[in-house]
Amino acid sequence: MSLANSDRIATENFAAELGIELVESEHDRVKVKLPYDTKLGVGRIHGGAISALIDVAATAAFWATPMVNPKSMGATVGLTVNFLKLAVRTDLWAEAIVRRRGGTLCTANVTVTDGQRNEVAIAVVTYKLTHD
Repeated sequence: MSLANSDRIATENFAAELGIELVESEHDRVKVKLPYDTKLGVGRIHGGAISALIDVAATAAFWATPMVNPKSMGATVGLTVNFLKLAVRTDLWAEAIVRRRGGTLCTANVTVTDGQRNEVAIAVVTYKLTHD
């Protein structure tokens, strides 16, 4: 199975602008890294950057399936984030695991950790993915 779709999602356009890197990709699971840069926040990393990292990781995980085809389309429809700890001048990793695939709606859990493996944020993401 090719996971080229999840690879592309995790590293193109907005993800590339943030500097997100794909670390691991397998069916229904993706791990990405966000290297620290002052554009993410001087000192502590802005919650919006962490939320974007979560959305990119979850979207890539949703696309990490052989059901995706050239006509597939998707969009995030819900994102709930709980911030647990400040992220200060550190790289961040997000691991997204698809928990359920429905007819068109999917849900995933995402965990964000810092360089010391402390949990920085946890999230639940709901995504609409069609395979016309």
